Amino acid sequence: MPLVETDTTPAKTGPEAADAAATTESGGESLRRVAVASFIGTAIEFYDFYIYGTAAALVLNEAFFPGLDPVNATLASFSTYAVAFAARPLGSLIFGHFGDRVGRKSVLVASLLMMGLSTAFVGLLPGYATLGIWAPLLLVLLRFVQGIGLGGEWGGAALLAVEHAPKRRRGLYAAFPQLGPSVGFFAATGVFWLLSAALDDAAFRSWGWRVPFLLSFLLVGVGLFVRLKISETPVFAKVRAAQEAGRVPALDVFRRHPKELLLGAGGMIIAYGLFYTATTYCLAYTTGTLGVSRNTMLGLSLVACLFLAAGTWLAATRSDGAGRRKLVLAGTGLAVVWGLVLFPLLDTGRPALIALGIGGALFCMGVVYGPMGAYLPELFGTTVRYSGASLAYNLGGVLGGAVSPLIATRLQPVFGSASVGWYVSAMAVVSLVCVLALPETRTRELG
Repeated sequence: MPLVETDTTPAKTGPEAADAAATTESGGESLRRVAVASFIGTAIEFYDFYIYGTAAALVLNEAFFPGLDPVNATLASFSTYAVAFAARPLGSLIFGHFGDRVGRKSVLVASLLMMGLSTAFVGLLPGYATLGIWAPLLLVLLRFVQGIGLGGEWGGAALLAVEHAPKRRRGLYAAFPQLGPSVGFFAATGVFWLLSAALDDAAFRSWGWRVPFLLSFLLVGVGLFVRLKISETPVFAKVRAAQEAGRVPALDVFRRHPKELLLGAGGMIIAYGLFYTATTYCLAYTTGTLGVSRNTMLGLSLVACLFLAAGTWLAATRSDGAGRRKLVLAGTGLAVVWGLVLFPLLDTGRPALIALGIGGALFCMGVVYGPMGAYLPELFGTTVRYSGASLAYNLGGVLGGAVSPLIATRLQPVFGSASVGWYVSAMAVVSLVCVLALPETRTRELG
């Protein structure tokens, strides 16, 4: 499907005419350029976020918490990982405030810089052997700053796509920023896999793990080059011209949209829970408890990532016809079942079944996640859309992403791996109930 409509087609009437008019409202802005900018930005920022998760599962416990036993060192490593999730709602408040008052574009540039530079500095940070207690403290600080930056990223990228898109194709254009996490995760895992295969274990643990972080310097430059070439979204430009932007958008969200905020966050819980259980925790579990080699698991994670991309694209693009709510409900329903299947597949120790288990979990996550790129923004009005969508998205991350690896690490030694699967299914039930209480939004006007 082409991303730019031309004047060579016959005259359109009815809904098609409205779509064509909406396509040209961006003042000549190429929708292809908007799609690329929203995709590249989220891919880079989620690459930055995910390399930390991979490093936390494989090496950060030894580099920054060497005095702890293996379980507690892993918990400490995952705790620094969770700090960024706690910071993400703060990032939503900060960047959402300016995104709803100043504009989407400038805020996205700032979030990319904050996220990218804090990630790169992790690669330069000496370990515990050099700095002592200051090493983990500075690691926590950089992780906190990273979380603030990512807290402002997703909402702006989703709005960049949705507010430029024709009404009947918002799901299609929102699919591009939603594919960013898939590509970011694939790139992060691929870089670690290549380094793990090319270096011996001592070199990988000494300096090799730092290379993915240092690559962020280059990626930030690429992201800035792309994002500085796009214009403000036409929907927000109208609001700014009419001087309708709210003074404190976050307060307006809590006052006017509390239901949408809380239920939207609840709907996101399983997307986060599935992802960070199936990737970060399962990477630590399979390499540590089951004894699967690091190279094997990184390779299987690359395969599983394809399932995430497929689920995301399929659900996001189908949501324009079938509806956002219906597809999100389908994904949460599948996740209830897959939570019970995941760990029996992992515990076989067979690579093909491990890939199926993780890939199936990520496919379910993609079916939920894909439509959310359009669904969450459509729940809120233009003057509070950046703040509302970002807060809902990132509050779901605190409840689903921050605590999942920590809870799973505690559950498995005491109650066995099956208990982690039940926990995943319980998160899916919570999200299912929340989405059932939300309306369908695909026919809503954004302006």
